[in-house]
Amino acid sequence: MRFVDEYRRAEDARRLADRIRQIVHSPWTIMEICGGQTHSIVRFGIDQILPEEINLVHGPGCPVCVTPLEMIDRSIALAMRPEVVMCSFGDMLRVPGSSKDLLAAKAAGADVRMVYSPLDAVELARANPDREVVFFAVGFETTAPANAGAVELARAHGLTNFSLLVSHVLVPPAIEAILSAPNRAVNGFLAAGHVCTVTGCADYEPIAERYRVPIVVTGFEPLDIVQGILMCVEQLELGTHEVQNQYARAVRYDGNPTATATVDRIFEVTDRKWRGIGVIPKSGLRLRDEYAIYDAERRFDVADVEAEESPDCISGLVLQGLRRPHECPAFGTQCTPEHPLGATMVSSEGACAAYYRYRRSGGRNEGGRGSGGRGSAEPKKAATIQ
Repeated sequence: MRFVDEYRRAEDARRLADRIRQIVHSPWTIMEICGGQTHSIVRFGIDQILPEEINLVHGPGCPVCVTPLEMIDRSIALAMRPEVVMCSFGDMLRVPGSSKDLLAAKAAGADVRMVYSPLDAVELARANPDREVVFFAVGFETTAPANAGAVELARAHGLTNFSLLVSHVLVPPAIEAILSAPNRAVNGFLAAGHVCTVTGCADYEPIAERYRVPIVVTGFEPLDIVQGILMCVEQLELGTHEVQNQYARAVRYDGNPTATATVDRIFEVTDRKWRGIGVIPKSGLRLRDEYAIYDAERRFDVADVEAEESPDCISGLVLQGLRRPHECPAFGTQCTPEHPLGATMVSSEGACAAYYRYRRSGGRNEGGRGSGGRGSAEPKKAATIQ
């Protein structure tokens, strides 16, 4: 496909990997903060063409995966109310709560609907004035502008039967939490390009300076990622720590000021719990008090719903880059995409789902040099660029 294949050329990827091999002299651990990048790394075997000094680990880059268990339970509690129409993107419907997911709630009679935009939920509220329409607002900075716009549209239409169940999280505080942890092992980061199309690059500069780590804003295709790794390694070998923009074809330094202004009007920064990780200060968004009528947690009094994670799921360690999916005893046995224990297995951006689909056993950077990363039960051959 034109404009896609040019970022997947194997010879170009090998050329970039050879450049990394020429300049690297020390072992470095680099973390990507994007589920889309994780899937590209595993699907195309990017880690397997890199020199052994480069260790790639996967961070909390999947917004579905980091949505707290109690937020799933709150969405189900709302869905089971007879007056509520619960709207969500499709990737949230099978994320397990304490006892079931939203699809199971739908099977039990709840009015759960998959939508493609929060504006679809606003239109449902307009068309059904006798129902309470709730949209499950999940995601990083990328999806916040559309959700903020939905609130503004609902207010413009004078709707009183539309609200958001908000579980927005912010990327820079998560990077800072990883870097400030006592078991820190990450030397550099690939930042999510789609997040930075909204926010720009400036928020990462204080982190790079404070913790003396390079942060490279990176795209999602194989060549984007290998080039991002090269840029990060060049800085590590030189001892520099700057924010660089590999994804310049989509990301401007100041991001999208119109989108960020919309978010700032509707939302404010708050502490937020991340699934499997815990509370990270000032790492989320909530609706401002003047928009409380659109806050489903306040309107329906479900904020006190709490839940405990399964002791058999290590998704929190996976999200922090401390374990790899195949190191979980439940991986591929108790936990599969059909019967997931955690969100990292069910989400289309989850690391566990990527490993299950493309790599059942450890590859070169996953604990077994030369294995090629393919287990005997591999259901889908990885489209390796080697």
